[in-house]
Amino acid sequence: MAMKIRLARGGSKKRPFYRIVATDSRMPRDGRFIEKLGTYNPLLPKDSEERVKMNVERVQYWLGQGAQPTDRISRFLEAAGVVAKKERNNPQKAQPGKKAVERAEEKAAKAAEAAEAPAEEAAEA
Repeated sequence: MAMKIRLARGGSKKRPFYRIVATDSRMPRDGRFIEKLGTYNPLLPKDSEERVKMNVERVQYWLGQGAQPTDRISRFLEAAGVVAKKERNNPQKAQPGKKAVERAEEKAAKAAEAAEAPAEEAAEA
């Protein structure tokens, strides 16, 4: 059985509230789970202690049993000091889009033309 530690959504529309659960990976997101390990309330301020609550002992137990945390849960565990911090790198995210690149090229071309025009006028005089 492939175990996951992941978020199960609760709360009403536009008011999310999540349970941190240990579940079989084949179960639906909000479906049956084996154990509730904590809660996550994204509406609270980031520095609030109530934002993420976890039973760290039980999380460590499930990690020892081979459960794989999702990316968001692994970030919570890194912040709590339970798991070693992973190096993440997404170089595509930092690159501008196609239209932004085109605008930058047009702006550079206009700047080059503007720089050449005064130099030509000075040469003629």
